[in-house]
Amino acid sequence: MPSTKLTLKDKQNILQVAHHAIQYGLTYKEPPVLELEKYSDNLKAQGASFVTLKEGNQLRGCIGTLEPYQPLIQDVAEHAYAAAFNDPRFPPVNSIEEPLLHISVSILSPPSEIEFASEADLLSQINPNVDGLILKFNGHKGTFLPSVWKDLPEKEIFLAHLKQKAGLDQGFWHENIRVFRYTTDVID
Repeated sequence: MPSTKLTLKDKQNILQVAHHAIQYGLTYKEPPVLELEKYSDNLKAQGASFVTLKEGNQLRGCIGTLEPYQPLIQDVAEHAYAAAFNDPRFPPVNSIEEPLLHISVSILSPPSEIEFASEADLLSQINPNVDGLILKFNGHKGTFLPSVWKDLPEKEIFLAHLKQKAGLDQGFWHENIRVFRYTTDVID
């Protein structure tokens, strides 16, 4: 779903639903099931999202999906809940922390594969601050959202850390590595 179709009202609804999902989760210990008829066609269309939670400048949770498989607004609700309560890197959010959280929702474009002949060729095609990347190799998989460029602004370092996230050595290279790019519309 092209994210440029999202209206200001759609974006407001996305943030409201993300906040609601976390508040609902504190009480009911599960994500809310939304009444989809209340939302625009844009939000009812299948879409992929990542929800990132920060407390101050510290990451507090980030969960999402790369491929759309459900209505975008329900995807946001489920990932907001999961980022708050099911990110294995962090303990569940509690009611004292919840008001301090900054929620950022990334709506993903469909990924497209990058064709390249070598690692240098791949690096020459990457667009810093624009591209999110998915790296796949022999059962290994990792992704970085475009927002990660803020912390890893050099292409070589970005790619090395992506390999590491996928469970590979930073210097690893193989001709069968596959890389896909996507963009995001960030709502926060």
